[in-house]
Amino acid sequence: MPANDISILGLMLCFILLLIPIAVSYYFKLQLIGATLESSFRMAIQLALVGIFLTFVFDLNSAIINIIWVMVMVIVASHNVLKNAELKIQSLIAPLIISFALTNMGMLLYFNSFIIDLANVFDARYFIPIGGMVLGNSLRANIVGINDFCDQIQRNENRYLSKLSLGAEKHEALMPYMRKSLRNALKPTIANMATIGIVFLPGMMTGQILGGSSPLTAIEYQIAIMVAIYVTTVINVLMGLIILMYRGFDEYGMFRKNLLKS
Repeated sequence: MPANDISILGLMLCFILLLIPIAVSYYFKLQLIGATLESSFRMAIQLALVGIFLTFVFDLNSAIINIIWVMVMVIVASHNVLKNAELKIQSLIAPLIISFALTNMGMLLYFNSFIIDLANVFDARYFIPIGGMVLGNSLRANIVGINDFCDQIQRNENRYLSKLSLGAEKHEALMPYMRKSLRNALKPTIANMATIGIVFLPGMMTGQILGGSSPLTAIEYQIAIMVAIYVTTVINVLMGLIILMYRGFDEYGMFRKNLLKS
């Protein structure tokens, strides 16, 4: 049984709910009214355009177009990681795109080939949505990991330089900060996995149930996608930190502060 369609009136009633965060922002002087309205407007326009485009892509179901679309998502995700980490994009964007592309494409091919067992691993109905879920979750973790790593290096600069002066190699001196950043970046995903199904029902499972799938089928997919998300997140965050470790420090082990936008 397909999900009920949401009417234009229903969407308008949904947007009326935004009056609550707008009122909170106004009362507490959070200065978030403009950002709330702009983000909501951009979300609606972007999703409407994506919905129209994906309808065309799903009907066409071309492997080349599907791969190009996922690569566009990878490029945008890489750009957003560096932008939100307040790092200069041109210095790190290329290796980050390559890392994201290899990790996420590899996971998508493995997932569709062996876990779902698709005849066409590039089927748009699976390739694009699963790619978006995996990439979107690792995006947030990468921002947390890289931000935390840069903050730690700047806060503990004297301690780090002291280790170098005592003869430690760059990777040895950076390992405690890398370990802590990796842990902090992965904690939210681990917490989601531990509370899923009890505290909240995730989007993929809810979407499948609303779309008419049985709860057991939806659960099978959700378990598989959560494992894929976690594994991809671990690899993406680790690769992002390794890239920053090698591209963000000079031959003497000094942090390249010119990479920071500020």
